[in-house]
Amino acid sequence: MSWVPDSELEKNIYHLAIQNSLLYDGQGQLSSVMGKVMGTYPKARPHAKDLTVIIKKFVEEANELAKKKGLNELRKVLEQNAPQLLERKIKEKRVGLPDLKNAINGQVVLRFAPNPNGPLSFGHSRGIVINSEYAKRYEGKWILRFDDTDTVRKPPLPSAYKSIQEEVEWLTGKPADKIVIASDRIETYYKYASELISKGGAYICTLSAEEFREFRQTKSNSPDRDRSPEENLKLWERMLNGDFQPGEAVVRIKTDMTLPNPALRDWPALRIQDTENNPHPRENINSKYKVWPLLDFQSGIEDYLQGVTHIIRGKDLMDSTRKQTLLYEHFGWEYPETVYWGRVKIHELGGFSTSGMRNDIENGKYSDWDDPRLPTLASMQRRGFSPEALRNFWIELALTQKDISASMATIYSHNIKIIDETAPRLFFVKNPFPLELIDGNEQIPSNFKTQIHPEDENLGYRIWELQKENNLIYLEKEDLQLAKENNNKIRLKDFADIQIKDNIASIISLEPSEKLPIIHWLDSKNSYDAVLEITRENEIQLIEGKLENFPKLKLNEITQLERIGYAKIENKNKLIFIHN
Repeated sequence: MSWVPDSELEKNIYHLAIQNSLLYDGQGQLSSVMGKVMGTYPKARPHAKDLTVIIKKFVEEANELAKKKGLNELRKVLEQNAPQLLERKIKEKRVGLPDLKNAINGQVVLRFAPNPNGPLSFGHSRGIVINSEYAKRYEGKWILRFDDTDTVRKPPLPSAYKSIQEEVEWLTGKPADKIVIASDRIETYYKYASELISKGGAYICTLSAEEFREFRQTKSNSPDRDRSPEENLKLWERMLNGDFQPGEAVVRIKTDMTLPNPALRDWPALRIQDTENNPHPRENINSKYKVWPLLDFQSGIEDYLQGVTHIIRGKDLMDSTRKQTLLYEHFGWEYPETVYWGRVKIHELGGFSTSGMRNDIENGKYSDWDDPRLPTLASMQRRGFSPEALRNFWIELALTQKDISASMATIYSHNIKIIDETAPRLFFVKNPFPLELIDGNEQIPSNFKTQIHPEDENLGYRIWELQKENNLIYLEKEDLQLAKENNNKIRLKDFADIQIKDNIASIISLEPSEKLPIIHWLDSKNSYDAVLEITRENEIQLIEGKLENFPKLKLNEITQLERIGYAKIENKNKLIFIHN
């Protein structure tokens, strides 16, 4: 007879299958869920054979659900039934930032080096936060360096130089300790290239990429490698003078062609770019230079010159560390301490790239870099996220080489902790339906009074003066159905029970007289037309309604709209929804 799990265990196994499918983009795996179940529920271990059949069924159901209705449907299942499974992976690692190895107080130097081909994405904020926090901890400094030496694949965006500096200051509260722009330092890179060629540590390779690939694959030296330093220096001068076209000559760092990792074998350091047809967008650079350093060479040289002591980078850049270590050996330099982190995937943010976003903006798909559908810092700033919340998210996540999946709900929770204490509560009535408010069992009071914040009386009160006659109030159309389900009675929040008949609302009682649904509301004298912008599933919705007239409200202030969520006042007549 087959073993059957009890209903609670069966439910838990199903939720683990949902979690696994969500974490792996609708491609959940039987083996992964099996390992999780066996580790979590020891009582199930003796029944592995029967368990396999059950888990296989649930994994197939979860993957099919993802295929038909999308990953958001999986997330909803967990949010409603097992929310802890959305948070578990992060909670296991939230230990804060570890100490840096060989860090001497007052001497630590770090850097964050984006390509300015567009403003910063949410992913970039990790590098800014981690580096600036370590600099603060060790009373050191951190450098903002623009790695802008590729005008072909990732052409810089002129406006990004300024916007990135502004975003850094918004996120950290102050500017970086130093700004370095790589394109301003091309001749410095030339100097070190010349020195390395003179030492015999680099050579000019005139083989095509395809021709050199054969030598790299066979672990043998190319004939160009045997040239003397003097011959290579002459070819180097010809490269600088424009005697070669792109692809006809490249500077390679001499390594060992038998190294196990093919990427390290005589790797390219400087190459020729077609700056006549693809000039650098900075006016002082344009087509001034024909030879440009590749990132591993430029970054390695710059780290040494700036005295960088610690590099914090993604584990996908381990080959860069290996290349640069070989470069440093030629010069007799000591390579900085290096710390790696794994990939962090935020489910709702998708797979945007800076280059892709730039193309979409230029083609009109998105309005600009602060379009609320984009995962950029400009968008998050415009929507009203607290920079402190983003900092807390990354610090709490800490550093680990393991890849981590997370939900925006985690970031929302950090944001709520920051904004909730001071966000005034306001009424916004969507799709307003007017009713005339009249005396009933009770007379209309002269005013309506409620706290600005329900948990902090010190923030004061919102007070509306109410009219005795011709007093229109607004309810959401959807709330009229609630009233119908309760004998046409409903409770106006913090005010009165009313009964609705023929578009007229009469006051039954100022104190709660029955257990009625409580709804938010507005009156005509103390409200005005406004629009709420909400982004759902990558679509922007503009919802018209009435907003409470709150004299103390300032532009860009964060408020909590009753029964809706947090929103930012973008202008007097427009709010941007942040999150629930």
